[in-house]
Amino acid sequence: MWRGCRPLCWGLSPAARLPRSPPGPAGRGAGRPGGGRAYAPPAERKRFYQNVSISQGEGGFEINLDHRKLKTPQAKLFTVPSEALAIAVATEWDSQADTIKFYTMHLTTLCNTALDNPTQRNKTQLIRAAVKFLETDTVCYRVEEPAALAELQKNEWDPVVAWAEKRYNVAIGSSTSILGPSIPASTKETFVSHLASYNSWALHGIEYVITQLKSLVLSMALIDRHVTVEKAVLLSRLEEEYQIQRWGSVEWAHDYDLCELRARAAAGTLFVHLCSESSTIKHKLLQD
Repeated sequence: MWRGCRPLCWGLSPAARLPRSPPGPAGRGAGRPGGGRAYAPPAERKRFYQNVSISQGEGGFEINLDHRKLKTPQAKLFTVPSEALAIAVATEWDSQADTIKFYTMHLTTLCNTALDNPTQRNKTQLIRAAVKFLETDTVCYRVEEPAALAELQKNEWDPVVAWAEKRYNVAIGSSTSILGPSIPASTKETFVSHLASYNSWALHGIEYVITQLKSLVLSMALIDRHVTVEKAVLLSRLEEEYQIQRWGSVEWAHDYDLCELRARAAAGTLFVHLCSESSTIKHKLLQD
């Protein structure tokens, strides 16, 4: 079923080859749970397109930059499974000003990763990599000193751990040992089964969120809408925020890092939802 090239409501604008994909805003791929690397976006380039539109082809929804089809870094046709995701990606391209800042286009880079799969991992490997993060989960590692930080961790992290244990009917716990908590095999298998309900595209997004928050527990709480993006990021940076409150922060740098982490966590969560849920886009005629 082909619907032709349909301009987006907000007057999107196009581009040609995609940026490279996820983690951090710069550098060649931050570490990922499975030891693989995602694409690292190139720095910047001058915007070379005027209009962005989406169209539906046999493989899904495509992004058109002027009259060119968007391609992945491996020269594959950039095709996404849902119209909602296509619109979100097109919005990223349309929002670029005179200069294309690839490092701000998190949804685009996540799609590139899902399409090109640069680490060549299958669904089972993606799931195992995500679950392995439980062994080093941020909210499971606790300190004994200073007492104020230990109390803060207990007050802030215990509720989200308790939520996860009840939500998935598992035992997680926490530990002050450098070796971390001993996660039961049954807990890991439960998470394996739960993650198996997601498709491969969504699993790339889940892994991305985990690498941002350094926590499978926080990531699932965020994706399940138990906590907000702001709360999840705050909980993932609890010790850093404690130190900042005590010693102060570097002017502007702290706020920048915080905003960047929120943007990446939010984009990854949105990506998971757009890849997991069936959604219908309602179109209406725009009148002058």
